[in-house]
Amino acid sequence: MIFEQAAAVPMAALTALQALRDQGHIQSGQKVLINGASGGVGTFAVQIAKSYGAEVTAVCSTRHLDGLRAIGADHVIDYTREDFTHQGQAYDLILAANGYHSLADYKRVLPPRRIYVSTGGSMAQLFESMLLGPLMSMNGDRKIGSLSEVPNQKDLLVMKELIETGKVIPVMDKCYPMNEAVQALCYVDAGHAHGKVVITMSNPA
Repeated sequence: MIFEQAAAVPMAALTALQALRDQGHIQSGQKVLINGASGGVGTFAVQIAKSYGAEVTAVCSTRHLDGLRAIGADHVIDYTREDFTHQGQAYDLILAANGYHSLADYKRVLPPRRIYVSTGGSMAQLFESMLLGPLMSMNGDRKIGSLSEVPNQKDLLVMKELIETGKVIPVMDKCYPMNEAVQALCYVDAGHAHGKVVITMSNPA
């Protein structure tokens, strides 16, 4: 990897890994849906889920469909044209890295004893997962929760192995020099990024 690719790994990749492995208890052969699959966490999540042998459905906008197929997504859903919560397909594990759906929406495609994990999305979606998720999980029907990444060396080494074996490739959209950090943040906030946006510490001559 080049340094910029390495810089894209720690937070996003560990968030995806811990959400799928630790909270999602991902298993080979499961049907896994990644909502917000084209972002930093999402592009790592698609590849990590594939490394576990899952059948992955990626939800994104039109412009990112081909990019997600290229990194291994088995199925792609364009959320600007289709609502995956009304297609009648069920999933064993849902990772919401972005989106605005309510928990009631997700429950339509999440059978009993399956798992939903939120790592991002609208404020309403995040608060609902944090506040109502534990209550909805108590009856044992479905496990619903949210996750914040826990930095640790062990998981960085897991990602190192996945990258070195070619199972995961950091997806980078753009690099900005430090003096264009504001533009970089505006670009990310506008929702245009595919993968990670990286700020380099040295400015061009």
